Amino acid sequence: MDLLVVAGEASGDRHAADVVAALKARAPALRFFGMGGDALKARGVELVHGAHEISVMGITEVLPKIPRILTVLSDLAAAARARRPAAALLVDVPDFNLRLAKRLKALGIPVAWYISPMVWAWRPGRVKAIAARVDRMMCILPFEEAFYRGTGVAARYVGNPVVEQVPAPAEPAHFRRALGLPAEGRYLALLPGSRRSEISRILPALASAARRIDVPVVVPVAPGLDRAAIALAFEGVRAHFVDGRAAEAVGASDIAVVASGTATLEAGLMQRPLVVVYRLAPVSYLVGKAMVKLPHFSLVNLLAGRGVVPELLQAELTPEAVARHVGELWSGPAREAQLQGLEEVRAKLGGAGAAGRAADTVLELLGLTSR
Repeated sequence: MDLLVVAGEASGDRHAADVVAALKARAPALRFFGMGGDALKARGVELVHGAHEISVMGITEVLPKIPRILTVLSDLAAAARARRPAAALLVDVPDFNLRLAKRLKALGIPVAWYISPMVWAWRPGRVKAIAARVDRMMCILPFEEAFYRGTGVAARYVGNPVVEQVPAPAEPAHFRRALGLPAEGRYLALLPGSRRSEISRILPALASAARRIDVPVVVPVAPGLDRAAIALAFEGVRAHFVDGRAAEAVGASDIAVVASGTATLEAGLMQRPLVVVYRLAPVSYLVGKAMVKLPHFSLVNLLAGRGVVPELLQAELTPEAVARHVGELWSGPAREAQLQGLEEVRAKLGGAGAAGRAADTVLELLGLTSR
């Protein structure tokens, strides 16, 4: 029995790989093909295309890649038509996967979706398309299941995969030993993003802030990024560079400055105070500002329902602002208040097991039971 799996971006690839691992444990006869990255490939998924082929952030950035994206979409639909998988597991990348889901439903292929699109934040009209094209929606934010009630979407909260993907919180010395860092002194973790476009817009401000703060920094470098170029930006800064291992880099530090995205939730679960930053291309920001109406943009604050962590967006992201917020978090009431808020967020997410519950949902859709 074949299952089509489609994931984009590094985080989606990792989440999808965990679900595939859980499915293999429950139903060893399943075979997998589709699109993803190194994590899915390592799980034995036959990749028709790589996730990097459609990976892009922003409106102006996506335009040059549209022809390639459409080719990948057509190829995956053709592969599904030829192989007739028993079902499809689509993970994140909503603009791409909603179009693919339409083609799959036309072929009579049931669709399970892991990691809901943020329809509660913008373009809520997509709910109608989801109801028509998706047989099971597996949410990873607790409030999403309630959002979908009454919409015709079969949604359930399966837990958040980040809970089990980050190490258990521990003292900084524990993670410093693991990363080969000196045990004493203050450290600041700087996470400028995992995409080249993010690095180009966010890294200069963070590197400049590091010079003002003047403490050693730990910088995780995401796969596929130019480590030498990133190191050059930190010339004159006491910087330690780590290949991946972002959560451990945060754990080894006293404070983190993190580009908005899944990494903010990872940092929050490590129980370290953080400042969330982001900067989009100007056109993308203006369009997003007109369409997205939310009081916060970081996952931590959205889950908390209030401003637990500082957010610096677009023009607010300056070296001076970063240094000021970091300075307020080394000790005292601001640090304690944020740590309490992060504990509340962890409690809201619940325990581990999201991938296993997602796998069980897929097996239900297939009419199978876990062994």
